[in-house]
Amino acid sequence: MVVRNEKIKNYAKEKKVPLWKIAERYKGGITDSYFSRLLRKKFTDEEEKEIISIIDNISKEA
Repeated sequence: MVVRNEKIKNYAKEKKVPLWKIAERYKGGITDSYFSRLLRKKFTDEEEKEIISIIDNISKEA
């Protein structure tokens, strides 16, 4: 079984950032269920960098 976007999921878990918080900031705010569906497909490198940046920003706020 292929786990897509494993890097993003593991990074968020490592930084203790829930996926719903990422969804609130991704592309101006989307629902957590839609973000979960997006995680099923591979993000581009640019999208992945944007999400990693969002995770970093959220983790700094805590």
